[in-house]
Amino acid sequence: MAENHSITGVLINNLGTPASPGVRDVRAFLKQFLSDPRVIRVPRPIWWLILNIIILNTRPKRSAQAYHEIWTDQGSPLLAISQSQVKQLQSWTQSALLPHVRIEPGMRYGAPSIEQGLNRLRQAGAARYLIIPMYPQYSTTTTASTKDEVLRVFESWQSNPEFEFVCDYFDEPQYIEALNSSVEEHWRKNGRSSRLLMSFHGIPEQYSQQGDPYRGQCESTAKLLAEKLGLDPEQWILSFQSRLGPKKWLEPYTDHTLQEMARQGIESVDVICPGFSVDCLETLEEIAIRNKQLFLDSGGRAYNYIPCLNDRPRHIEMIGRLIKSHSQ
Repeated sequence: MAENHSITGVLINNLGTPASPGVRDVRAFLKQFLSDPRVIRVPRPIWWLILNIIILNTRPKRSAQAYHEIWTDQGSPLLAISQSQVKQLQSWTQSALLPHVRIEPGMRYGAPSIEQGLNRLRQAGAARYLIIPMYPQYSTTTTASTKDEVLRVFESWQSNPEFEFVCDYFDEPQYIEALNSSVEEHWRKNGRSSRLLMSFHGIPEQYSQQGDPYRGQCESTAKLLAEKLGLDPEQWILSFQSRLGPKKWLEPYTDHTLQEMARQGIESVDVICPGFSVDCLETLEEIAIRNKQLFLDSGGRAYNYIPCLNDRPRHIEMIGRLIKSHSQ
């Protein structure tokens, strides 16, 4: 289709998901994910041996069991919610009098891929592109990896499309307000625990030392949310989850923090994951199931997970306004 110079193609990007919770599909997903040099910074020949001889022969079975815990009738929660986000964002842009906007999902790993999403936008006649990675905080392991893949696809077109890239929105007032609204709604319905734990995905400490701004942006998000909620310093805690391998990752670790809280006599905790825009394996299985059991086994009495912003109206409006500001 010929380019329509009034059309802006918007790619809503997230990490991705296996096609199914079966071991074979999980293995294929992990292979693609863990082969990304932005994610694992180990010399390629050495990492190839570790990945293919050790990790891909042991981890897929464990990960498949975890995916089975969260899989729904609609399939992968991350993909189903992402598709709902796209559908609602398309409706939002139409009601906001932005008929020239077309929106597609594109996952960094798995399907629908970034290449598939961009090609669909191209076939719809998009002349310029807006890339929105749904990672509120920038990291070279996520946002930069997405940009690498977007540029690879554009180069394969042998053209020079105009595009904008939203690098982060960690301190966007509407993002903080959406988080604040979700926490307050949870408290109204379920009561309020002794502490609010804000758990972000971790990255290796070495990456942070090399200049990755992720930690600082997570700290800014947490402080802004705590201020919005009117919390005193002793009422909330920041931590980092989902570490991989023996090297030191950003601390404090979420699992260790929960154990220590229980040992100190803190009986109840609410947990939110502000670095995730969509519920996925790391929130639904690691945080809502596994870490809950860890806290209770360590002596805690009440543990409540506050879901991601997902397709909540305030979240859709926030992303919609990002689209509007970049497409006019």
